[in-house]
Amino acid sequence: MPTITLGTLAALRKADTPTVCNALEHVMGGRTAEGFTKQPVVCADPALPPVVGFARTAKIRASSPAQKPAAEVRALRMHYYEYVAAGDGPNVVVIEDTDWPHVIGGFWGEMQVAQHKGLGVAGTLTNGVLRDLGMLDEGYQVIAGAVGPSHAFVHVTELDCPVRVFGMSVRPDDLIHADRHGAVVIPAEHIERMPQAIDVVMRKEVPILSAARAPGFTVEKLRAAWAEADEIK
Repeated sequence: MPTITLGTLAALRKADTPTVCNALEHVMGGRTAEGFTKQPVVCADPALPPVVGFARTAKIRASSPAQKPAAEVRALRMHYYEYVAAGDGPNVVVIEDTDWPHVIGGFWGEMQVAQHKGLGVAGTLTNGVLRDLGMLDEGYQVIAGAVGPSHAFVHVTELDCPVRVFGMSVRPDDLIHADRHGAVVIPAEHIERMPQAIDVVMRKEVPILSAARAPGFTVEKLRAAWAEADEIK
């Protein structure tokens, strides 16, 4: 499992996900069209800070009843809770609803949020349904694919497995950064380079934003601001 220092974790928690995507491109030396979510999301509280942690993955389904005996379904669910709570963390639950794109049943609501927050989980990313808005424990972010009223036949079908949410592939223990914009996977080999990269991309924006927001902005001033930004390494 990858590791992360407290300093890097703190830096990632201060940056929004678009900034992290930009910083990751800086580390990688170019742009990419993979490794991040590609469809719109909804979230429990857009004002919450980013969710950062190592992926605890699972799959769910709600469109039809579980095909296993009730005792096996309950046992798998308890195994799921043991799994998401294990390790030093921080852990982020990443759940693929295999009914996608026609998701109908909410695994995530007041009960699940309370249980996961109590178990120390940092937050949730799912392409499934979120419900119980206004009743969720404060401070726990759920980034989901839809809002709906019912849980239908929702049940866990698989855990600790590769998943795909919003066009982003996630493996168990991948480092996830997510907020109201979506999510990105930070490859293990780049984790500790991220704080410096975040600092660079944020400093590069300053000359351009300052010039654009100042009176008398012109294309020539824009050209000069871009040249100044290019010198920042």
